[in-house]
Amino acid sequence: MSEKFPQYLALISSGKIDVRIKQAWAMAQNCLLCPRECKVDRTKGATGLCGAGDKLKAARFVRHRGEEPAISGSAGSGTIFLSHCSLRCRYCQNYQISFNGEGLNISIESLAQGMLDLQKAGVHNINWVTPSHYLPWLLEGLKLAAINGLNIPLVYNCGGYESTEALRLLDGIVDIYLPDAKYAEPKLAERLSAAYNYPEINRLALAEMWRQVGSLKMDKDGLTYRGLIVRHLVIPGELQNTFAVLNMLKNALGTDVTISLMGQYFPTEKMKNTFYNRTLSAAEYQQATEYMFNLGFANGWVQEELGVEPEYQPNFRKNEEEMN
Repeated sequence: MSEKFPQYLALISSGKIDVRIKQAWAMAQNCLLCPRECKVDRTKGATGLCGAGDKLKAARFVRHRGEEPAISGSAGSGTIFLSHCSLRCRYCQNYQISFNGEGLNISIESLAQGMLDLQKAGVHNINWVTPSHYLPWLLEGLKLAAINGLNIPLVYNCGGYESTEALRLLDGIVDIYLPDAKYAEPKLAERLSAAYNYPEINRLALAEMWRQVGSLKMDKDGLTYRGLIVRHLVIPGELQNTFAVLNMLKNALGTDVTISLMGQYFPTEKMKNTFYNRTLSAAEYQQATEYMFNLGFANGWVQEELGVEPEYQPNFRKNEEEMN
């Protein structure tokens, strides 16, 4: 099978994915799907910190054109926004679904059909957003969809706070990892995301993703079909954290890794009356980009415009077929 074909097709055709699915359900029964390790029986409806129970819940299936160019391409990414999240990021623009848990309960059959419908619409890939707490449900849906013709790359789009044990189940399944590297400082991670151990967890998770898929591989049209893209959001007033994250990436993965340096921080309601109640300045972002280039990173993207205007902030209550 060609390298450009999705990795999951080989595992599904061989039947080996069934072992991974069984292991994922076992992790959900005493929930260890994320580093919170709540150890509740998710299959019986119990909920942990993330708020998810025994039903798969999704907010939207959309053709998303606002991801990195190698992901969105000309036709968009087939993005599935999943409800709930194991991180408590106070500045999360997707708070309607991450904090509030908005969305609809869907069956595994509906998930599979949704992925097939996105493929039929012509998207370049299937993009699971915040997937870790739904791993067994998603793997069941992926298997069903692939049996019925799904054959485009799979993107695992996450906050970078991932269980390495769970990630190992995805070896040979995920084609493109799109994680965040948010923090290098535990106190900042605790203050903004209630996750003091984020830096170490993140470093180990990124190393596992890198081991699985390696550096970014693109076709002649500039679309990626395999590899790792690491996102880092520069937070106002926290340039030292950005510098430390970039140094961590260099030490852990090397300078060949592809980085998306993001400047669209926008203060949510939870950030009012705090030090972080402002957008990023052009000078701050310029310092971050210069530091990144001086470290030797040359692959990835920087942004020309900073911040997000209110009308472009995600609103999962709107009935939209596409997101820009």
